[in-house]
Amino acid sequence: MKPINQFLLENNLRIADNPCVSPDFCLDWQGLLADLAAGVDVVHHDKSGVSTSHGEWSLVENRHGDHAWRLDPADATASGLEELMEDGSSIEGQVYFPASYENLIRAKNLFQEADSNCSIFPGAGADLGRSTLGIGARFTTLHWDGVDWAMSRLGKGLTANQNSIPRELVYDVDEMLADRLDSVPFPFIGCDVPEGHQGQSVEGMSHGCVLAKLKSGFHRLGIPWSFNADHQPIGGKFDVREDQLVSGCLFASYITFDISPELAETEVPASIEEKAAYVAANVPVDLVDAARRRVEEAGLQPSEDEFNGLLAYVWPAMEKMKVRDEKYRAAREAAFTTDVGQAYLRELSIDELPGLTTPETTAVMLALAFEMEMPIHFVAPAFGFQKNIPYPDNDELRVMVSKIWAVCEKFGVAIGFHSGSGKSAENYQVVGEMTGSRLEIKTSGRYTYEMGVALHASTNDSDQALWNDWYAFTLDLAVAGCFAADETERKMAREFVADTLSSAGDNPEVFENAGVCRVALEALEPSPDHVFWFEYNFLYVLAAEGQADKTALGDHSPAGYRQRSRFYSISDEGRLLFACNVARYILFLAENVGIADATTCADARSELGTFSTFAAFHESIASSSS
Repeated sequence: MKPINQFLLENNLRIADNPCVSPDFCLDWQGLLADLAAGVDVVHHDKSGVSTSHGEWSLVENRHGDHAWRLDPADATASGLEELMEDGSSIEGQVYFPASYENLIRAKNLFQEADSNCSIFPGAGADLGRSTLGIGARFTTLHWDGVDWAMSRLGKGLTANQNSIPRELVYDVDEMLADRLDSVPFPFIGCDVPEGHQGQSVEGMSHGCVLAKLKSGFHRLGIPWSFNADHQPIGGKFDVREDQLVSGCLFASYITFDISPELAETEVPASIEEKAAYVAANVPVDLVDAARRRVEEAGLQPSEDEFNGLLAYVWPAMEKMKVRDEKYRAAREAAFTTDVGQAYLRELSIDELPGLTTPETTAVMLALAFEMEMPIHFVAPAFGFQKNIPYPDNDELRVMVSKIWAVCEKFGVAIGFHSGSGKSAENYQVVGEMTGSRLEIKTSGRYTYEMGVALHASTNDSDQALWNDWYAFTLDLAVAGCFAADETERKMAREFVADTLSSAGDNPEVFENAGVCRVALEALEPSPDHVFWFEYNFLYVLAAEGQADKTALGDHSPAGYRQRSRFYSISDEGRLLFACNVARYILFLAENVGIADATTCADARSELGTFSTFAAFHESIASSSS
């Protein structure tokens, strides 16, 4: 048994209320086999059917959330049926296989060999590399139902699963068990939090998002979708675990290359002569010439010193990006047997470079990538976006985007807008208009907010208890932060509290002492619209026993996972409210950036108002807008 599965079983952390931690979706194969043989406590997911020459495949699941692939053979006398996947076992004419990560790889090959248009797995086809919305999962996996429903009504695939790895997801469960995960600085909290602070593993997320679409029947609609391994760190301290990052992201059909770790360690020569000498000594001359030609063809004329300075700054990172890209390619070619299964999209994230991104920088970076045989689908410049804050000047935004788009259009590349949540409808309309909807809006924190809105509105007692505990957790962190010794933590916390009180029409000057501050905040009606709740909320999911203590944050022990299970145990009322909230926000984005028409979005919004149960909502995912 894999160590992660043993850890989960020993601590009674089952998939039913703690999914996507293990790469496997079956922790106890022998227990599931016993249930299958007895014919008790097993659900057959009727909508999950997939046909191949071997017969009809589908999913079964027991009360613990352990899953198996079931094959109803086309020819029960055929040989080798139990060897199609690992650990096959025949029961009354049907063949069952555990839903292990290894068998997910086999399933992908079997299904895509049978049908090259198979949309069960994340892919890179259709217009996913040209026009999409990035739906992040900073918190839980419960948003998938709302995402899949929205895609079904739009008739359009999206980046339906998106996570920063290893920042948000556990990149290697064995490293987690050995307590060797690195930490991520959160200056506004005043401490570092362990990587993977959501709790789920990248392989577990890969597995779970596929099974979710099978169980709802979404795959029958034939709508392609993608999975973005966001902010894949290149270079710096991440060199030593590069192979593990590549392995974990095997099912990602879209890679965002984040070169900032290597840039942080790169020293640029000071003088004009030194920069020119560095380029001459390190960058192949034919690459320099070809990149400059591409930049000039895009209508730009950076000076020789500007060009050399940028090359000297980014060349070490670009070399490492090329190595990483080759590893992503090789891993897919080794694991998957079809061209469609091996394909992936690339995004070059350059918003970490100093200042707002210029057209010249955009052109040089794209020219290098293309000349190094790394075709880019999205480039993410820095536009000065702040998370969950509308851009204040639409005219200024229009000018900035138009300049970058003039370059991107020449290269045939779409623009990725990072920190895309919480912008105004007008902001989205501007970027959609300026790019002809050749863009991706990346959103993540918004869906944690929508969970808070759902729990706050739920009439279920358990949901209300969770909401109240969650709100109290953020209030405790805010008050402590307002009087912290760390200057950044104190400054940010006071901004969050002052903004909250000002928005409520109350006096924001409450920093005489912690008692005064707490009394002022506790006098407010708890609301997910309070700024301090929005800023601190994502930390609650893996806070050991729900404690508002820095040492409890991002806790990968049983205490942290018991806390996580509270969210996977919310009521059906809470799940319906959350799924509808997620779908509405996606419809809002799709309409305003111009990737869907107003009538389609209005019809879908109207339909959302007709659901009275989560079961009815989930049942409807497999039906399309037409």
